[in-house]
Amino acid sequence: MIELRDIHYARIGTRDLDTAEHFATQVMGLEKVERTADRLYLRSDHRHHTLCYFLGDPSEQIIAFNFTSWQALDAAYEYLQAQSVPCGRGNAEEAADRHVQGFIWLLGPTGNRIELLARPHDSARRYFPARDAGVTGFGHVGLCTTDPVRDQAFWLQHFNAMVSDWIGPCPLMRVNPWHHQMALFPSTRKGIQHINYQVQDFDDVMRSYYFLKDKGIKIVFGPGRHATSGGIFVYFEGPDGMVYEYSNSDRKIIEDPASYRPRQFPMHPSSFCVWGAKPDIAEFKE
Repeated sequence: MIELRDIHYARIGTRDLDTAEHFATQVMGLEKVERTADRLYLRSDHRHHTLCYFLGDPSEQIIAFNFTSWQALDAAYEYLQAQSVPCGRGNAEEAADRHVQGFIWLLGPTGNRIELLARPHDSARRYFPARDAGVTGFGHVGLCTTDPVRDQAFWLQHFNAMVSDWIGPCPLMRVNPWHHQMALFPSTRKGIQHINYQVQDFDDVMRSYYFLKDKGIKIVFGPGRHATSGGIFVYFEGPDGMVYEYSNSDRKIIEDPASYRPRQFPMHPSSFCVWGAKPDIAEFKE
């Protein structure tokens, strides 16, 4: 079994880096770290970056986790090979592009590409956002799956993943004491379903809600409160149709994993929002 510490970044293809940069900095409030001819790196906390747009097909999307131990890279690669999981090693040029000392990649059963990182780079500078959205860090991703039961079994078998709650067949999963770093949602495609950034408090969610409305950004869900994590949220649409979320408490700590019982919620709008907001998100509908 491979021990993971936390989700670390998302990488997303785009045809238009200018639009991506404007949205990520002026709308989402992330800090631009670096831009090259075909890359845009953005940070939200102490890490070098938590989001990278690259010039390419918008359907090319990657998520990454870092290891609990920086020495785990070779053993993890050998384990995945022994388990016949499609995988490979990143070379030095690819590692430099990701600002890590080393990494391996694997494909999940749906075909999602996951990268596992050894010694990802931190920043020596304080996070200084382009807009004060109250962002405190990268929270989690929703990941598309063509079979949530199968993909859940994959994560439970090969990694230190645990289920925090279910909504219908969809597991909200964690690799540390925070409520979830990944949720699996049924879809006909692979890829990232949404990207979450945590904000400081309720006021930050509501300030951004009105800011987004004023800027003509499409709100696809919320404001509301999740039944699972208790997070107050708003979801909105970004470039290439990617959905982003602000929430203020999705990373609540599960204090005693040994006694915690995952809850089963029905696949119903009330399980996504206890206030009654209805999602305009295909994967959240009955």
